[in-house]
Amino acid sequence: MVNQSKCKMALSKIDAIDTEMEEINQEKYLRQATQYYCALEKPLKYGPVIETLPDLISALHREFETNYVNIEMVNHLMLSYKSNPKEWRKYAKFDRYTYTRNLVDAGNGKFNLLILCWGEGHSSSVHDHADSHCFMKMLKGDLREKRYQYPNRPANIERVQQQQEDHQHGEIDDSQLVEIGETPIALNDVAYINDNLGLHRVENPSHADTSVSLHLYCPPFDACTVFQDNCKKTTSKVTFWSKYGVRTKLNEQ
Repeated sequence: MVNQSKCKMALSKIDAIDTEMEEINQEKYLRQATQYYCALEKPLKYGPVIETLPDLISALHREFETNYVNIEMVNHLMLSYKSNPKEWRKYAKFDRYTYTRNLVDAGNGKFNLLILCWGEGHSSSVHDHADSHCFMKMLKGDLREKRYQYPNRPANIERVQQQQEDHQHGEIDDSQLVEIGETPIALNDVAYINDNLGLHRVENPSHADTSVSLHLYCPPFDACTVFQDNCKKTTSKVTFWSKYGVRTKLNEQ
């Protein structure tokens, strides 16, 4: 015979644990997750299939309803969606002189989904992501990502010290950005980065064709750090060229 009082006590402990978990701040949890998350190479076998951009947005909202966001599932959703220009064309706003950041969905303040439009030869500066997750999916054309070590970041100190020991004559210059990789991003590919993995610079390598990419940032941020080759850094405010398909005014960016 089952002891009902013991069952009630056990259930009350589970309820207490669940309540405690729900009280964990989602933003803090997501930032902590950047310390270990690296990225999926292909969609999960058990994950849902995303057929349209509205489906993707709805699925993302569901994932961010809990404080314990399954960042691997978020990655899967971005991989699962296949680009359809008819769905995203209204958000794709280009500027002649620079790449543009166009807000598609504000994610109830929990994430930002943006479409970035890259003219021929356009590129970003070298920048970080304010301890947030950055997923970048190609919707049209190609991009090239150059990745760099994050200067003076604790996770990189041992690696840099080892490099300096391996180069007895001091070829390593810690006053310069150190490039650690270059990756092409093709149609429907998803690239991922966070500050624990490094900094990056993104560019459209084509001087004849434009490119369009879909970016998810979580938690959302309104400023990041921009780095020069000599490691000097400045804080840069991030703005939106358009919101929901409509050009923003200067005081609304």
